[in-house]
Amino acid sequence: MSLDDRRSASVRAVLDSAQAPVVPAELCAEAMRRGGRALRRRRAARRLLWCLLAVAAVTFLVWASITHPWVEPPSRTTPPLTDW
Repeated sequence: MSLDDRRSASVRAVLDSAQAPVVPAELCAEAMRRGGRALRRRRAARRLLWCLLAVAAVTFLVWASITHPWVEPPSRTTPPLTDW
C-alpha cells in the first residue's frame, strides 16, 4: 500500500466515524439575511462606481471641449523681421 493510499484510507476512516454536526435551526435564515445584505452592498458599490465613471467621463469631455488640448498653443515669440 502506498503512502497516498494509506492517507486516503485514514481520512475515509475518520470521515466515516464522525457524527454529523448539529446545525442550529436559525442558521439558514441568518445566512440568507447576511447574504442579502452583502448583495445589496455590492450592488450599491457597483452603481456608485459606474456613476463616478460617468461623472469623470462627462467632466473630461467638458474640459476637453473648453481647453482644446489637441491644438498647438500659440507661439510666444514672433519671427524675426527682415528688411527687403
